[in-house]
Amino acid sequence: MATWGGVRYMKSWLHFFRKCEGSASRTFKMVGGTPLTGKLLLVPAILTSSALCYLAARRHKFGAVYALKRQKDVLESSALKLTSRERRFIKFASVEHQGQLYMTTQDFIESITEAEPRPRLKRRILLPRDLDHFYAVTPRASKSTTHMFRDLHDTGIISYTEYLFLLSVLTKPATGFRIAFNMFDTDGNERVSRTEFLVLEKIFSHARRERRGSGGATDAEDVHLVRRALTKEDALFAPCSDEDVEDDILQHKKKVNTTLLVHFFGPKGDHELSYDEFKQFMENLQEEVLEIEFQEFAKGYHKISEVEFAKILLRYTYLRPDQYDLYIDRLVERMEETSLRGVTFEEFRDFCSFLNQLEDFAIAMRMYTMADQPISQEEFHRAVRICTGKALSDHVVDTVFCIFDEDGDGQLSYKEFIGFMKERRQRGFKTTPRTTGWQAFKYCVKQEMRTST
Repeated sequence: MATWGGVRYMKSWLHFFRKCEGSASRTFKMVGGTPLTGKLLLVPAILTSSALCYLAARRHKFGAVYALKRQKDVLESSALKLTSRERRFIKFASVEHQGQLYMTTQDFIESITEAEPRPRLKRRILLPRDLDHFYAVTPRASKSTTHMFRDLHDTGIISYTEYLFLLSVLTKPATGFRIAFNMFDTDGNERVSRTEFLVLEKIFSHARRERRGSGGATDAEDVHLVRRALTKEDALFAPCSDEDVEDDILQHKKKVNTTLLVHFFGPKGDHELSYDEFKQFMENLQEEVLEIEFQEFAKGYHKISEVEFAKILLRYTYLRPDQYDLYIDRLVERMEETSLRGVTFEEFRDFCSFLNQLEDFAIAMRMYTMADQPISQEEFHRAVRICTGKALSDHVVDTVFCIFDEDGDGQLSYKEFIGFMKERRQRGFKTTPRTTGWQAFKYCVKQEMRTST
């Protein structure tokens, strides 16, 4: 009704002013005036008309996205303050089923590679036949690939709890795969059942209950939400029932088979996930996201330039435009023509795998230097080998030093480097710092403290 009303009002006003214009022209001809004079006298009326047509169009627009506005109002009136991850999930989620929001697999990829979701008028309401189709096209765990999310595109759904789990997968080092699996495997039979996996739902719901009336959650608490689910010391680590689950747009008591549940445990939920299948899924997801990021710059080629490599490393850091340009210009000035050979996907993947072990790298550096001193390329190489068991290519390390070595003395301030790379690793939450208000003031203070130390 709202949509038809907006169009109807616009047509009515246009028809009215055509009649006014024609009547004014005839009147001025009769008294010796010109049609132009009549049109000029109609200017105030035309301005009024424009305003009314604009309001009618606004009514038309709001009617089309009423579902989104209604959900936004519900969220804003809620006593529960949303975390940054909850806000981002709601922002990118493009489908809804039985009042609960879901991301498609395409939405998830975009949420970690793009700043904004694709334009849309409203969320798609999923019907039972849509879910049946999704289940039919979802591959089983034994057939996981590095392009599964891209192949599924918009024929798969991901709940908010699974969104948190997938974010943790992207930043988890290979050494953490076994630990994560063992935490799910509560009975120690080397297999994870659907019931064991769904403990994430209970942990998430309990954490949201704790936040009600407590002033909301911090981002730090939200970051550790999944980690709490992966520790047997948590008293909540028990089978999940409907009574344990909050009922809102992010979570429903009635369980729906999502793409991840069907992939891991089959349509009937009777398959048990082995460690090899779990490990393969995590490796494939990490590589698929890296391939998407790499190809954004490679444009189909098998290499990216050193400058493009620098842009990938810096794209999620909180640098001002002038600071960002400084790092890029520094790289361009220092790289010689003969050394510009590009960066392959394998080199890029190995470097990103190293970023997932930044904490171990920081410990190794502190033990090695003992005084937080800058490090050389040789020391950098050695620390990476200790942490990852792999060696980065000399060309990649040389490029990194060209970007982050401030004075060109061949020494890298590893503390500043780690700070930038931690921001890069949290690529799913690219935000633009506010330029006004209290948040902007805090951001400026942090930036000044970083530069002064």
